[in-house]
Amino acid sequence: MDKAEAKKALRKALIEERLNLPDRLARAEALQRVMRIWLFDRPDAVIGAYWPIKGEFDPLPALHRWKEDGELLDEPQRRRIGLPVVNKEHKTLTFHAWYPGCPMEEDAYGIPKPKDTEIIVPTLLFVPCVGYSAGGYRLGYGGGFYDRTLAALQPKPFTVGLGYTQGYVDDFEPEAHDEPLDAILNDNGVVWPV
Repeated sequence: MDKAEAKKALRKALIEERLNLPDRLARAEALQRVMRIWLFDRPDAVIGAYWPIKGEFDPLPALHRWKEDGELLDEPQRRRIGLPVVNKEHKTLTFHAWYPGCPMEEDAYGIPKPKDTEIIVPTLLFVPCVGYSAGGYRLGYGGGFYDRTLAALQPKPFTVGLGYTQGYVDDFEPEAHDEPLDAILNDNGVVWPV
């Protein structure tokens, strides 16, 4: 089996395992707490995230709480949350403003995205992890959208991977195009940097 086939098989196994976690709800609640604590002292006012698919952790409840907390503090800069919208031509992502109840539509991949909201530029970006390893490397779905987007975004946002403990891959070998994340959080806490 070559490297590409091995990566594809690993991706499939990790997704299947994640979908069948008997305690996924408890893990999600734990990661919500980890995220909220981790965000507490962050100076960011614009955060990009993702709509959860295939059993991914849902970051949106913690981010909505973060946004509400900022409004209670009467901060001069309103906190904003963005969700990705795929640019099919360049195979990159832009982030459009999201809030609970905002109009949504499906993108080309059947994933909900904000409909007709403005583009925002995140200074902090939460990225879903199918798998992850030491050094801040993540295994995604293989489309390369986040790698291309991060290579193009200026200034580059602080990147944080989110995943469950079952997604840790001990012997993962990153490829030349893989960009390490600045941090990774899981249901036990901060995994990277250690």
